[in-house]
Amino acid sequence: MKAYFIREHGGPEVMAFADDFPDPVAGPGQVVIRVRASTLNYHDIFTRRGMPGIKIPLPVIPGLDVAGEIVELGADIEGWAVGDRVLVDPMNRVEGGLIGETTHGGLAEYCRVPVHQLIRLPGNVSFADAAVLPTAYGTALRMMYTNGRIQPGEKVLVLGASGGVGVGCVQLAKLAGAEVIACAGSDEKAERLRALGADHTINYNTKDFVAEVHALYGKPSRRGANIHKGVDVVVNYTGGDTWVKSLKCLRVGGRVLTCGATAGFNPVEDLRYIWAFELNIQGSNGYKPADLLQLLDLVSAGKLQVVVDEVFPLERADEAFARIEERNVFGKVLVAP
Repeated sequence: MKAYFIREHGGPEVMAFADDFPDPVAGPGQVVIRVRASTLNYHDIFTRRGMPGIKIPLPVIPGLDVAGEIVELGADIEGWAVGDRVLVDPMNRVEGGLIGETTHGGLAEYCRVPVHQLIRLPGNVSFADAAVLPTAYGTALRMMYTNGRIQPGEKVLVLGASGGVGVGCVQLAKLAGAEVIACAGSDEKAERLRALGADHTINYNTKDFVAEVHALYGKPSRRGANIHKGVDVVVNYTGGDTWVKSLKCLRVGGRVLTCGATAGFNPVEDLRYIWAFELNIQGSNGYKPADLLQLLDLVSAGKLQVVVDEVFPLERADEAFARIEERNVFGKVLVAP
């Protein structure tokens, strides 16, 4: 079969395309899927580079998010049939590991997965829309709804709003009835975020987002008339030098929602803001199957339209990887074998 795979850890040069990669065969409790769509995440870059403490069997086919139809059933499979349209939950919650990291992923014509990772697709949800959901939108939904409990009328500041998770946060916050301030690194991305429904946008490369938030909602204070000024929620999965700045945007009792640290996991901290303003730091780790089912319901009902930046054929997966690594993307990059 055709496949795009990681030969060894390193830079872009360690990736390779082949049209004779061995076809997967379904074993007991497994199915083989004809891949119709797979999306890339920055996690795939980490997998290629190598991550401390995680042993990756090489070569490995990347691609965490996979949607397609079943073409082969292993022994002891019940409730599924050849031709069924499915989304794969990338996390192996029984045996551990992750598709596209510890087992072969979606950047190939076929992919083998344990049957317990299958989620049935509604008839009106496309393979492309489904493949966008797990890693980015699943992470966003769990952070914003399941754990963060965004409420109507809340003021929500989203940092890194143009990436896959960030776009999902903007859309889901608007669906919840929040007022959204979206931060991005260019005026073009800011314009696209406004088109998605963001009430305000900030280009953080040309403006100080803290000053902009204070201009919009006032500088927070612990007492007096300014006690309600500032935003209710900051979505910060970048970390780095944005962390303390985020705290300065929050009203008394406000909260930070975080699911990662793409700009650095060990930022300078200022505990004074946390205790003085009684702030809440809410972590969120990935997603659960129930989060993916909720997303499929939203897409099926037409309430959520996922954002795909560009679709690449498998033979040009190197271009898709470059877009992700250079952070030159709005929403999700999709590969269609």
